[in-house]
Amino acid sequence: MSVARRALADGLGTALLLAVVVGSGIMGERLSGGNDALALLANSLATGFALVALILAFAPRSGAHVNPLVTLVFLLQKKVQTAEAVAFVFAQIAGTLLGVLAAHAMFDVSLLQYGDTSN
Repeated sequence: MSVARRALADGLGTALLLAVVVGSGIMGERLSGGNDALALLANSLATGFALVALILAFAPRSGAHVNPLVTLVFLLQKKVQTAEAVAFVFAQIAGTLLGVLAAHAMFDVSLLQYGDTSN
């Protein structure tokens, strides 16, 4: 499989992972009734199960890096070439943005917003 196709697959895996992480966070917050521990548990379980599923689905196609740090480690271990790592990182960044936008659209949240944890 070409580097472009592998990078595209990894970008798609990244988008799906971020859609799950952000989406389950939004849903957990909405359904937990103010119980932050329950929201965190729901988010953690959804993220963990999604990550396992995505690794199983995308590992044969792209290696399922879905994270620029993982790609950097593979580059340092010389398991990927520099050009391949650059393509993967660009695809992962694009996938991150698309995944977050998709999660916000699914839950009818403003597509772009500032994060705020102050009360």
